[in-house]
Amino acid sequence: MFFETRDKAELRALLRRLREARIDGSMIRIDTLCGRLALPTTYRLSRFVADPACESDHEHSDH
Repeated sequence: MFFETRDKAELRALLRRLREARIDGSMIRIDTLCGRLALPTTYRLSRFVADPACESDHEHSDH
């Protein structure tokens, strides 16, 4: 996770800046944590990371 906010406008502004910086949108995960009555809704941005175990399997495979 690299960003968290409760402000939807702040989330939109960051996503706009990422697009302007030509960040690959397919590598960004957006989670919405619905707080309902007890907690406010929170938005989180994360970056997808390749599983190092899968990469090493492909590199060392003799098949």
